[in-house]
Amino acid sequence: MTANEIRVEVEGLGKEYLRRAAVARTWRELFGSAARPRGAAEPFWALRGVSFSVGAGEMLGIVGGNGAGKSTLLRLLGGIGRPTAGRLNVRGRIGALLELGGSFLGDLSGRENAVLAAVVAGYTQVEAHARIDEIVAFAELEAVIDTPLRTYSSGMMMRLAFSVAVHTEPDVLLVDEFLSVGDLAFQAKCLARIRRIREDGCAVILVSHGMDQVRRSCERALWLRRGEVVAHDAAEVVAGAYEAEMRAETLRRTPPAPPRALTDGQTLRVGENRFGSFDVEIVGVGLRPAGALHSGGSLSVDIRWKAARPA
Repeated sequence: MTANEIRVEVEGLGKEYLRRAAVARTWRELFGSAARPRGAAEPFWALRGVSFSVGAGEMLGIVGGNGAGKSTLLRLLGGIGRPTAGRLNVRGRIGALLELGGSFLGDLSGRENAVLAAVVAGYTQVEAHARIDEIVAFAELEAVIDTPLRTYSSGMMMRLAFSVAVHTEPDVLLVDEFLSVGDLAFQAKCLARIRRIREDGCAVILVSHGMDQVRRSCERALWLRRGEVVAHDAAEVVAGAYEAEMRAETLRRTPPAPPRALTDGQTLRVGENRFGSFDVEIVGVGLRPAGALHSGGSLSVDIRWKAARPA
């Protein structure tokens, strides 16, 4: 990769926030925590020492648990906020899907929101209006495009936002778990469109909790934990390591217990076919009809469960 092919360059990036202590709501809380002044702020680093680069046509996956700093990283790349430390350089037009409908206005129609979003992305009004039919057709919203956005479902807003982002010819596309909202057919359509814009030289950064999607779509992946880089390697390597840690953490949190027999004859064994806590257990599952199911027929699922404590 030569220097002029690099679309995103991040070096030693850090972001510090001030976290305020919870305000006391009872006399006990107020007088029982005198060591910390009411409303006192303490600094914490949402990101620290993050470095990577993404070239034209590449797709980088960002993985990690909740609170790892993934969304903070994408917001900084998208120009929302400034880093506390390090530097970042994003070259070219940015298409960002950071928050579902976050930049949309509910009282405007879908068409008006699409035009406004295209203008914000750098298009003139004339250019935005020239592309609106293509945007609407891709989103499959012709029947509702002139109704207020507040009447749209989350999936409809996702379709419109994605369509605007990919039709404004971005050089860099930032995607934060966006494809999980749409149906499977539209997800496939989105992925096909992403492949196409990558062929045109767009760099894509994808935050995802789906390791299969990271493996299929990304060449490399970056694993964040508490704001710091754990691994930055081939997507298959990072996804495998992340899944291994998640399995180990699940086993660590699973309390020891003897094998338990179910009513259908199966036996649950911790670490083999039984994971998680025992707060609520499924002790049996039955299907009606138990034999063949004919097209158009009904299916009933009977689930028997046991709770450690009353609900």
